[in-house]
Amino acid sequence: MNARLDHRNPLVFDTHELGRRPGAMQRLSRSVEAPADLGVEVIGVPAGATVELDLRLESVVEGVLVTGTARAPLAGECVRCLEPLEQELEVDFQEMFSYPDADSRLRQAEPEEDTEEETFFVEDGLFDLEPVLRDAVVLALPLRPVCREDCPGLCSECGARLAEEPDHQHHDAVDIRWAALQGLAGTNQDGEKDDVSGPEPGADEKQEK
Repeated sequence: MNARLDHRNPLVFDTHELGRRPGAMQRLSRSVEAPADLGVEVIGVPAGATVELDLRLESVVEGVLVTGTARAPLAGECVRCLEPLEQELEVDFQEMFSYPDADSRLRQAEPEEDTEEETFFVEDGLFDLEPVLRDAVVLALPLRPVCREDCPGLCSECGARLAEEPDHQHHDAVDIRWAALQGLAGTNQDGEKDDVSGPEPGADEKQEK
């Protein structure tokens, strides 16, 4: 269990109205500011952007089952042309927030199983949605965001944005292993041209004299 939850945090929700009455249900809608680092390196929800939440809270024996939808703007960079891009994200999620005492009873009643799943708790009638929201958003993000599906990207030789230059010509790539030889060949050709020019005018006359 972490430090006590702050009810003033917009991502902390109160379940006191539900009580511990299995079958009781509550619907909530809330607009919150996105926490920092809600995303990955190339795309994510900008810090402070508005996230719209629609939640359904259901009281069950073990705790509170939270089912919800989050809608938020995304900002990032196209992986092909590196231009800024903006998209909209809508993601569904569901998570169980257990009562601490119910969780201990379940552990005694059920055999222990090896699991890496994180357990979330209701603490003093409150639960923190941020880690659940963060996991849901990050898993829903595109792995390779693009500004459009047919984005042609950048020229691999000069870096020109091909969408802006549809007639961009391909560059003739020269193998660097041959570049030095080509330069040497050019030098030899220049020398041969000098030799072909022949002797100076009047050279034969000088020899006869």
